[in-house]
Order: sequence, then structure tokens, then C-alpha cells
Amino acid sequence: MTVAVGAAVIGNAGAAPASPMGAAPAAARIGDPFAPVDPQHPEDQQNMTWSDYQDVPGTHWADPDLRPTQQKLKIALVAVDFPDQPFVMTLPKKSDPFGNPQIDPVGRGDIARFYADFYNKPSALNHGHTVNQYWMEQTNGRIGVEFVPLGQYEAPRPSYEYGLNDIGQEGTGCPAGHTCDGSIERDIDPLWKKDVGADQANSFDRVMRIYAGYDETSVWQEFGEMKFQTPDDVPDEWGPPDPALPNAVRSRYTGFTSWKAGSQLWGNSGIRQGESSGTITHEITHTFDVGDNNNNPYVEPFHRAGTGPFDVLDRGSFNGPGGPHNRWQVPATEGASMPAGQTVRTKTKLGFIDDEQLLTLSPQSLADNGLAVFDVRARSAKVKKNALQGVRVDLGTDKTPACDVAKDPLCAGPGFSDYTIETVQRIGADSFTPDHGVMLTKNKPFDDEGDSCGYLCFSWMIDANPQDIGMVDFTRPDGTKVMRSIGDYRQLNDGLFHAGTDSGSAYEYTDKANRLQFYVIGKKTTAAGELSYTVAVRSLDGSGTQKRGVALTHGNAGGKASGKGAVCTFGLANTGHAARGAAGKAAAYEDADVYRLSAKTGSKGWRVELPTALATAEAGQHTTVNVAVAAGRNAAKNGKVTLTARSESDPHKTATATCTVRR
Repeated sequence: MTVAVGAAVIGNAGAAPASPMGAAPAAARIGDPFAPVDPQHPEDQQNMTWSDYQDVPGTHWADPDLRPTQQKLKIALVAVDFPDQPFVMTLPKKSDPFGNPQIDPVGRGDIARFYADFYNKPSALNHGHTVNQYWMEQTNGRIGVEFVPLGQYEAPRPSYEYGLNDIGQEGTGCPAGHTCDGSIERDIDPLWKKDVGADQANSFDRVMRIYAGYDETSVWQEFGEMKFQTPDDVPDEWGPPDPALPNAVRSRYTGFTSWKAGSQLWGNSGIRQGESSGTITHEITHTFDVGDNNNNPYVEPFHRAGTGPFDVLDRGSFNGPGGPHNRWQVPATEGASMPAGQTVRTKTKLGFIDDEQLLTLSPQSLADNGLAVFDVRARSAKVKKNALQGVRVDLGTDKTPACDVAKDPLCAGPGFSDYTIETVQRIGADSFTPDHGVMLTKNKPFDDEGDSCGYLCFSWMIDANPQDIGMVDFTRPDGTKVMRSIGDYRQLNDGLFHAGTDSGSAYEYTDKANRLQFYVIGKKTTAAGELSYTVAVRSLDGSGTQKRGVALTHGNAGGKASGKGAVCTFGLANTGHAARGAAGKAAAYEDADVYRLSAKTGSKGWRVELPTALATAEAGQHTTVNVAVAAGRNAAKNGKVTLTARSESDPHKTATATCTVRR
């Protein structure tokens, strides 16, 4: 194949100017010009294994010798068993009805130390990952965690007297002769406090009561509707010690679960957790006065999850290999063993992100000074000087129209104060998020975590793929497939924004009510493996005082048009001028423009595609644009490609250039 290149360059005045960047750039060498530049490949939670974990480049946050710069949370670990329920970890391997423990047992006298070590120290059992590691990573070394084992205590009442008074049951299923109104805190706290003395008891920042058995949230479904077709199918061995009672009991979320599963306690932010619970990191987050952001996905009317698998305060607390239906193992080394990272909203509220890593914009500043373009690094990456790990766009008064949460499961309601923009990369704590990409989220003020979403929520991720994901949740005993409800947090698995035109996701989002437009322009990965995205945000009500302009060079072609395809590479220059007198941190990001690209060919048998529909350059600077070109079997001898670039800030400013490719 030979390639001949011809071009016409049209500037803003309609004449053909000299190239603002000199000679046209050489043609790019791309193996598959039609391949997406940032393909979306969300990995479902149930398919993940520990091989999905990737270290945060350049860090060793699991090192127990690292000292936090702000606070080491000291957590008392009190182990509690019951007359009818020994610690699962003291039983022979896989001997209890739930199939636990997964490893050889430990003695009762070693239980508190066993769990403290499991959370404190990197080991083969916890795959080298600790609760302390999570907090050091997410706070950039500010906060660490240490669990102090205080011993084992036996509660004075059977386990079900504590579990059946819990959420959604209120004593239902309580055996005759028993009063199911127990409180571990009331019965056990005086014992351990007496043993250690008031001074030491008061020295702890938090108390964790790990109780023998299971956190009901990790077993109600797997050993309820997933195991038994109907309540009548639950056998006696899964029923209560009272033959007059049914073998099933109400659950918090659905009509029934087995009595044995339903009689377990729910963990809470107290902190109270069963041996199967992996959500300890989630509960510790509540130490810092921030609430839950999760919904009930099982009852109608359904309400979409707020931030789903990308937030430790939503169902991202269930992240870990194997997915949410693998949270019943003891010890907890599968689902929920490594929660998602903290969002920009959480880090900002809790003071875990520096001003240097956060850019704040407003619609008015964008209208007055022009759109902003910035690179956002992965939120879990090691902090670097003068590098952003989050962007916040204040809204002032949210103008989102009201909607009915009782009728529309995708309704978040109004009342949000800002957007946040962050990059999620599957490294560190985010290794078990389902995808990489740009997370765009609406947030409420720090002092407002109300129920406008149909539940208590404060963050609402914009879903780049809002359609039903159409995936099976589980299979009932009779073979019936149960689909994930529209409220299931895994509906957001494909919700991140990606760069490019054929990623499987979206690359832009428009909020007409609040007069904002967001663009995901490109993706970068450093030699060390750190991911960042180039993102822009624009006001729909103004584009600043800058003079806008654009010019294109002719295109240079390379590659085999009759094979995988050729590439036409064009030079694009921002011929505008930066605003004068702009001040403040945001001004450094407001000198660029965004250009919308389009490409076409009128040549018979030829096709063209743009790997990306957006480009950006600062005033007086330039970039390149690639167009994929291919010739069919009966294509004309020459293929002519026409590229047009149009300023998003001033659509009257356009440039057009051509590239001719021979077969």
C-alpha cells in the first residue's frame, strides 16, 4: 500500500492559515486503530479472587511499623460467646451447620488474640491486608488502627435472646419461656470494664464486641431464601429449640429466613460484629461522625443505591473476592474482606484530603472565567505535590426538579450542594471495585444526610449506564433465576465514566437544571502504573472572556487501510488567548478549551471512526487527533477523510482539515 496525503486547513476566518504548530505531526502507529481507547470491562464481584488485588504503587501501608501522623485509633476487642453458641473458630474445621470454620480451630482462651492479630498483623490468613492498612492508605497516613484484645466473656443468656429482638423481628420467633430482649453491651460491658479498670477502659477510642456466631447480614439470604424454597421447606435442624414454633422467622429485608440464620444478631456501629463480619472498617468510619449511604434493595418501592460498590459507606463495604454472597465464611476472608475506598465527599468532610489535592469550582466562576480542564489522579494513589485527587463543583441552590421516590427508583430528589469528580483505579482498597473510571457524584451538605433518596443518603453517583444491568442475583432451590433488583448496588458496577467513543460507557454528562456539562477527555497511566483522567467541566451559561480559536493541520496517514485499518493523525491547536487578570487556584485550570470532533468520508467503500470525540489544549498549545480509517474489499482507490473540530466554548469557532489515504 502507498499513502498520499492532501489537506485543506480552515481557520476561524475561513482562510487557510499556516499551521500554528509548524509541520503536521507524523502519523501515529497504532496496532488496532478501531480499538476503544478506554474500554469498559466491569468485573462482577462474584468472579473476583485475591489475584485481583493490586498494590498502590510506591507504598507499604500494611507495614505495622508505620506510624500515623494524626491518630492511632485504639480499639478494645472484647470477645463474647453464649451458653448455646461457642465461638465458631473453636469448632472443628467446617463442622457447624454453616460449614465453618474454614481453617483449623483455635482454643477459646486464644480467641480475642486471634481476632486482634487477624485485624492488626499482615499474615497468610488475611492475605497480608489489615484494617490498619486500609486506614493508613485512605487517609494518606493520618489515621491508623490498633485492636487490643481484652479476653473472652460468656453472656448470661442464649444467643437468640440477643438476636431475635433485632431489626425487623422485635421478638418474633422467641422460644417459650424466654425473653428475647437481650443486650450484649448491657450484659458484657460492665464485666470487661471491671477487669481492666476505669482508667484503661476510658483510654479506648472505640470498643469492638465480636460475638460468637454470625452477623445476620451475612447469612440471612444465603441460609434463607437461597437455601430453602419456602418457609415450610426449612427443616427442623435449622429451626428453634421450641417445636411449637415455625422453623422460619422474619428477616429484616424479606418475608423469611431460617430461624437459625434469623436468630443471629446484626452488627452495628457500636461496634458489634459477628465472627463472619468483614465490615469492621465500615463501622469504624462512623467514629468520625459520618452516616450510612446505603439502601434496602429487597423491598418495593425499589430505590437505587447511592454510591454502591465504590463507597465504603454504601455496599462497597461488601467488597472482596467472591462477592456479597460469600460473606458467611469464618474467618472473614472472602466477600466484605476489603471494602471500597472513601469518596472525595467523605475525605473532605473528615479532613483526610489536603486543599492541595482538591480543586473547588463554582458554576459562576465557570461562567465568568471559562471552562476548567484538569487531570484527576486515582483517589487511592499515593499523594503527590500539586496533583489533584478530587474536584468539587459547588452548586449553590440545587435546581434539580422534584421527583417521586415512591414511583421512580432512579429518583434521588433535590437538595444536593455539589458535585465531586474522582478517579477510581483498581489498586489498594479499590482493587475489588468492579471497574476503573471517573466517578461523578452529587452530594449533600455535610450537616444534611436526609432521606430524599427514599432512604438516608448523602451521595448519589451519576450512573453512566442507568439501564438495568440484567444480571442474575441467585438461583432458588427449584432452579428459578432471581434477577438483581433495580435497587441492587451491583447495578452500579458499570456506572463509571470512561474516555473515548466506544468504551461501553459514556464520556460526558449534562445537568441541564444546574447548567453544567462534564467531559471525560482522556486517560493516562504512568510508568509506575498510576491512573489519571483528563476531565473538564463547563457552565452552560457562559464561557468567560477568552478569545477562542482552533486550527488543524492536514492529516498524515499511516498503517494499512485494507488490513486492520490506517490512522490519519492531525495536529490541533488552540489559537485562542488566555483570560487576563484571572486569579485564584481555579485560574490555573481555566486556560484551556474543549473541542468536539467529527469525522466523515464520502469515498465509496471507506469508513472512518473517531477513537475519541473530544480534544483539549491550552491557549497557544497544541495536541494531536487520530482518526481510524479502513477500506472495504470494493472500496475506491483513494479514501478522503474530513475532520472538523468545534470549540465547546464558542461553537462558531471551527476548523476543518482532510487526509487522503490510498489502498
